Amino acid sequence: MADLRNYQTRAQTGAHASAEIDQGLRAYMLKIYNLMALGLVITGIAAYGIFMMSVSQTGADGQVALTQFGQVMYASPLKWVVMFAPLIAFFFLAFRVNKMSVAGAQMAFWVYAALTGISLSTIFLVYTGQSIVQTFFITAASFGALSLYGYTTKRDLSAMGSFMIVGLFGILIAMVVNIFLQSSALSFAVSVLGVLIFAGLTAWDTQKLKEMYYDGDSDVVAGRKAVMGALTLYLDFINMFLFLLRLLGNRN
Repeated sequence: MADLRNYQTRAQTGAHASAEIDQGLRAYMLKIYNLMALGLVITGIAAYGIFMMSVSQTGADGQVALTQFGQVMYASPLKWVVMFAPLIAFFFLAFRVNKMSVAGAQMAFWVYAALTGISLSTIFLVYTGQSIVQTFFITAASFGALSLYGYTTKRDLSAMGSFMIVGLFGILIAMVVNIFLQSSALSFAVSVLGVLIFAGLTAWDTQKLKEMYYDGDSDVVAGRKAVMGALTLYLDFINMFLFLLRLLGNRN
């Protein structure tokens, strides 16, 4: 009887510990998703705000012209700063995050999201607002389903993730080559592959972030992990959105 009671006690203790870990994991993943979502909101506000300040409607037919601010942003040497500023901010956050406070890492992420929004404001010049909104919701639905799969599946996605990383380098090379070729067929193929690759990366990255959770992490370590997790999923979302926009977007 004593052995039975000891077994029951150990079982109850183990179940209680498992429940605490599950609760901690859910809180950790929820923080990642919340940070990512806020980053997307900041990006959207920055993109649309810069666009509205950069153009003015010149006629009843909806034709637009660049304002003085738009000339500076899109037609002056400053455009190169706008283009490369998000990349600089990304590397700064990626390499400095372990030396930052959690609040500092979050602030760096917000700055990166805002700079990305500023650099993406040109999509409003290229595509119609309706197609941008529609593509965003298609991306959101796809991202949600893929991330849920990555979180719940028991299958190890490491092999698929490694394959997607190789594919990512492949489409980057193809995009550089197409700058010179200007092939519409290659552009279409790159867009399709881009969507598929970032779809796979979304599921794989979600599984990786889940596996990175450790109940014994300090608040600072867990906070830094959440910021980098949000950055990872944010990049998956943004890139999937841009490749889908190239496929589905209606041009102005």
